[in-house]
Amino acid sequence: MASWVLSECGLRPLPRIYARPRSGIASLTPNPARIGLFQSDPFRVKPIGSRQRNRGISVSVPLKLQSVGEEEEKEGERVNGVDGGEIGGKFDPGLPPPFKLADVRAAIPKHCWVKDPWKSMSYVVRDVAVVFGLAAVAAYLNNWVAWPLYWAAQGTMFWALFVLGHDCGHGSFSNNHKLNSVLSEKIYKSLDGVTKKLRFTLPFPMLAYPIYLWSRSPGKTGSHYNPNSDLFVPNERKDVITSTVCWSAMAALLVGLSFVMGPVQLLKLYVIPYWIFVMWLDLVTYLHHHGHEEKLPWYRGEEWSYLRGGLTTLDRDYGWINNIHHDIGTHVIHHLFPQIPHYHLIEATEAAKPVLGRYYREPKKSWPLPFHLLGSLIRSMKQDHYVSDTGDVVYYQTDPQLYGSPKAE
Repeated sequence: MASWVLSECGLRPLPRIYARPRSGIASLTPNPARIGLFQSDPFRVKPIGSRQRNRGISVSVPLKLQSVGEEEEKEGERVNGVDGGEIGGKFDPGLPPPFKLADVRAAIPKHCWVKDPWKSMSYVVRDVAVVFGLAAVAAYLNNWVAWPLYWAAQGTMFWALFVLGHDCGHGSFSNNHKLNSVLSEKIYKSLDGVTKKLRFTLPFPMLAYPIYLWSRSPGKTGSHYNPNSDLFVPNERKDVITSTVCWSAMAALLVGLSFVMGPVQLLKLYVIPYWIFVMWLDLVTYLHHHGHEEKLPWYRGEEWSYLRGGLTTLDRDYGWINNIHHDIGTHVIHHLFPQIPHYHLIEATEAAKPVLGRYYREPKKSWPLPFHLLGSLIRSMKQDHYVSDTGDVVYYQTDPQLYGSPKAE
């Protein structure tokens, strides 16, 4: 039933439920593992829908929501009401929200669910044209003033193309038809000192994506290139084989181009921009799940639900880059409803904010270029190292010894 509700959400949204719902039975929510490419998020801490066949995820919510509309209720005793999320004047992000996924869905205009393949293809044409245009200009100028500018611009465009492919995986590109792991305290302590340093010392974590595709995160097994990996269900085997054939053909093409234009020219035109793309991917993915000024909860067992997991993600403002990388920074609604096309995410988010209340964390406004996010990244790398092995609602903890400091921050 849950999957039916999700698959039909664009066609038959449930009736609008006002911002202060009365108590009722919470609906079960779907496992998004069958929806898209969550496997490309190497830093996500709480698995929101694992593809592992041998690990079932308990998708449960409280049977009865907190009563927030009864006449005998005293002001100030409400539990995380949408108009402020207050318990004695203090918001507790670890408590279940007083709204359901259907409430958020109903607040989003129907046209936001409509996928326009022509509009989607126009973004592909735009990005591909820019990629080839940048390469042509850089090869023509061929000087060390132009090359660094080219690397930054082309790496960003590679990332923009990846975002469109990401949308295809989620089914939001047209109607034609990650994962991550908790770095638990036990796994963290099993890592050697060098691995810990590399994992939490910049820029190394920002270069992790290709390694993650081969071997996943610490404590996990399986490769994204192996069709028999337990990351995939049997009916995905052909897709994995197709993907592996395609990237193998691309690798062969690059080898051929190295003989035609020379390895140095290939390095400048493709390899360096590729690593810039990897850094973009890892940076954006990480900051969508880490680095908020306040600690965010992560859930296990009976405390976890699709809605609560999605509400621990963060929107980010990337300034001029927002349009270039197709508003991927508008991430909360994308996480909850990955079928919404990227060109409707901003409108959908604005419509959902009154329902989400304090559970939506407004992103800090960016300058034209999002240099302010580097501070969030550095702070999180120094503080967010692992979560406790015990407890169903957990928060990141700091290893005080990682950087030689006797005191935790």
